[in-house]
Amino acid sequence: MKNIIFDLGGVVIDLNRQRAADALEAIGIKDAPALLGEYEQKGPFLLLENGHSTTADFYDDMLPRCRPNTTCTEIRDAFERFLMEIPIERLQAIRQLREKGFRLFVLSNTNPLMFNHWIDLAFRQEGLTINDYFDGVVTSYQEKLCKPDPEIFQHVVDRYGLDPKETVMLDDSAKNCESARSIGLNAIQIDNNGTDSMIAVCQRLGEEGVSK
Repeated sequence: MKNIIFDLGGVVIDLNRQRAADALEAIGIKDAPALLGEYEQKGPFLLLENGHSTTADFYDDMLPRCRPNTTCTEIRDAFERFLMEIPIERLQAIRQLREKGFRLFVLSNTNPLMFNHWIDLAFRQEGLTINDYFDGVVTSYQEKLCKPDPEIFQHVVDRYGLDPKETVMLDDSAKNCESARSIGLNAIQIDNNGTDSMIAVCQRLGEEGVSK
């Protein structure tokens, strides 16, 4: 392999959907569990993730659903409870792969609210930024497409001139892995609670080295 594409949530970032649902319910959004799907969100959350609404649009939609006097910051903080942490060992593993000569990329279903706040801050643990770890970052909200649509995988391949046969996608979703394979990419389903954890897979790829 020469190129590795990382999903963020469930691979690099630990998630807890229930924490976010509980926090959103606590500020009055009673249908939060239904809106926050495990792999696909709905309603205003989906519109934010697929780039069909802005952060301002999102707040305009959410505020009437909340208890009186709820602030945008409270909505943001409750929604970001979805994201738990990026263990520093994962950042180190990514950095080590890049040092070995791999080209590294992100392909993530995410939204501007989280990406420009929580995610940006979490990637600064080593005094770096997300752009110091990856050669390119592609997000659903910028592309106006969400995984598992094969077109968003093709966007990454075309934009960065990748040979799919020399590229592997690391994703926690079986559907996303299947979609990646449908355009010729290799794919590994990550399970951070099992033997195919992100750290273990990165170690295996690093030991194999960059293909000539």
